[in-house]
Amino acid sequence: MQTYLNRAIKDGGRGWLSGPVAVALSLLVVLGALLASTSPLRAQNMFAPVAKVNEGVITRYELNQRIAFLTLLRAPGDIGKMALDQLVQERLQAGVAKQMGITLSEEKLREGMAEFAARANLSPEQFIEAIAQGGVTPETFRDFVANGMIWREVVRARFGGRITVSEAEVDRAIAEATPEPGVRVLLAEIMLPADNAANKRASRERARKLAQIDNIEDFAIAARQYSISPTRRNGGAIDWKSLSSLPPALAAKLRNMAVGEVTAPIDTGERIALFQLRERREIPRASEANALITYAQYLLPGGRSAENLALAAKIDAQTDSCEDLRAFAKGQPEERLKIETRKVSEIPTDVALELIKLDEGEISTALSRNGGETLVVLMACKRSKVPTEAISREQVRLQLINQRLAALAATYLAELQADAFIEYYGR
Repeated sequence: MQTYLNRAIKDGGRGWLSGPVAVALSLLVVLGALLASTSPLRAQNMFAPVAKVNEGVITRYELNQRIAFLTLLRAPGDIGKMALDQLVQERLQAGVAKQMGITLSEEKLREGMAEFAARANLSPEQFIEAIAQGGVTPETFRDFVANGMIWREVVRARFGGRITVSEAEVDRAIAEATPEPGVRVLLAEIMLPADNAANKRASRERARKLAQIDNIEDFAIAARQYSISPTRRNGGAIDWKSLSSLPPALAAKLRNMAVGEVTAPIDTGERIALFQLRERREIPRASEANALITYAQYLLPGGRSAENLALAAKIDAQTDSCEDLRAFAKGQPEERLKIETRKVSEIPTDVALELIKLDEGEISTALSRNGGETLVVLMACKRSKVPTEAISREQVRLQLINQRLAALAATYLAELQADAFIEYYGR
């Protein structure tokens, strides 16, 4: 959950769950009582506990709400497990916050909700209306944001004073962050399916074995045999790419690799990727450095059905730009087509890995969402350069502090879980 919240909310304050929200929650309790009197079985199913955390419980209703919310956020992986894990952790985090007297003001919470919604270019009211179509209540959104904000305040209060960052550490971080526009790499890839739990388990095991390959010929054979990417036809080969145009997670792995080496498996959500370094070249400049990419995602419910693949082929034949794609999608639901411009480092890894293979106006149908139930027609619109910006030492220092806070928070949360009484029902 922190991955989403760190991108979407600001610092917290004090005081929460008052005013209209308290009224709404009271109405929910009243509704539960009415259901209990009129339909005991339904109420029992809705509010039956799915887990006990120390003295508190997590109900089926809370779990279903969180699953629905994470689904709308397109969270990768096993959403059911993620939702339950989050709720258990939040109970532990809330207990610590209560002991420390840390609360959140209504004003700060509203700011956090507004910033979260703004990441989807929506107001809080628009965001709440949108998630309501997926069966998610405003209280679920509110609690999701509030819990993350309060936990950040707990971490800062508990560990903030212990962290120091030296000037030498800042210098080293700046040096490591300096882009290498003169490095280009020739790669090969293997993409393995991970769109459901069974496929993910099998692909992880296979990926661990394939990562041991140490020569180009064997990797090409494996790509033809196992990869689900269209590049499998030519042994997984990808054209020359600037190192700085690649997703940061991949670029970091390739920077110190030798030719013939294979990366550790990269889990991108519904696929597991492996890359082999086939060749490295130093050049004076790389035109793809500091890339700013505009791209489109056209979502087709029904997954990789014959009908959707035929429609994707029609799109490929009839469109040469994202403006053409926009015209093609005219009159359809707004959520069907999403066009955005981002730095390479800000693009989701699975999308970025496909975009590096596309020229402007080209499409890919390699991606899916919702466990394979939604096909993504991905188009590269245009590439431009990000204006060069001076690196602020204070920004780098703050990033290092936040990284260390995150590490301490993760360790602390693991300790809380180890010491807590946690019981699951029907798991």
